[in-house]
Parts: sequence; structure tokens; C-alpha cells
Amino acid sequence: MRTVVRVGLISLLVFGCATADHTSATATASNGQRVRALYDAFGRGEIPTVLAAFDPEIVWMEAESTPVGDLNPYKGPQAVAQGVFSRIGQDWDNFRVNVEQIIDGGDKVAAIGRYAATNKKTGLPLNAQFVHVWWFRNGKVVRFQQYTDTAQFARVTGVPR
Repeated sequence: MRTVVRVGLISLLVFGCATADHTSATATASNGQRVRALYDAFGRGEIPTVLAAFDPEIVWMEAESTPVGDLNPYKGPQAVAQGVFSRIGQDWDNFRVNVEQIIDGGDKVAAIGRYAATNKKTGLPLNAQFVHVWWFRNGKVVRFQQYTDTAQFARVTGVPR
């Protein structure tokens, strides 16, 4: 099953949205199901839902040598919202996260897929592989690590690695 996550006006949605209600269904879901639900919520622009799934002390790491990896590590949900999510909305048109596979390892979950977008500055298309690793504790995301094609990001954004 593939999940396509689209990011549009993210920068308009991320501020002042650090809380959202979780349903009882989320409390009984596996961590793999939680990750799938996070991608789905992100694709619908439900940033408060995504941020509410994060532990207050989450450590978020973007791949080194990517445009938003410059401020690693991001600590806390608001830092992720401002430093990652809003910058994606500012820098990319029609940003999509196409999840091809989720591997549920219990407290560690990996998502494999491709990013697709157009860089606003250069007008060049992005079609880059990624792996996301999510770490959970007590049903909350405590750590995130992105791996992606940094050479392609450099070429498309015009920013050397």
C-alpha cells in the first residue's frame, strides 16, 4: 500500500499548533500504524495532529547536507514545525512524500519511499529516495532520522553539499 503525502501551505499551518487530541484508536495502534497515520495527517495538512504525536523532547534529524539539515538537531515539536515543516512549504511547490513501504520493528519503524516536488527557486523537479526511521516510547515519537539523496537535493536547490 502506498501513501502519498502532499505539502502545500504548510508555513500557514505550523505556528501555534502544538496540541491536538488523540483518539482511543491511536492509543491501541501499532507504531507502524501510527507512522502511517502521521504521513496521512501530514498529507492532509493536519500539522497539529502530527505535532501532538511527538514527545515534548523529540530529537529530529534531517539528513546532513540537505537544505533543512543545517540546523540539526531539532529539539521539540515547535522546532520541527518551524525549522522543517515551514521551510518545506517556503522552498517547494507540490511537495509529496510517497511512502512505498513501512517496516514495523516495534519501538523502531522505518518508512521507505520517494520525495517529489519542484524547487521554488530553481524550478527544477525533485524525485529523491528516502528512508525515515522513527523511534517510539510510550506511543510518542521520541526521535526521527531522515536519509535521502543529498546529491540530488544539492543539484535541484542549487546549493552545494
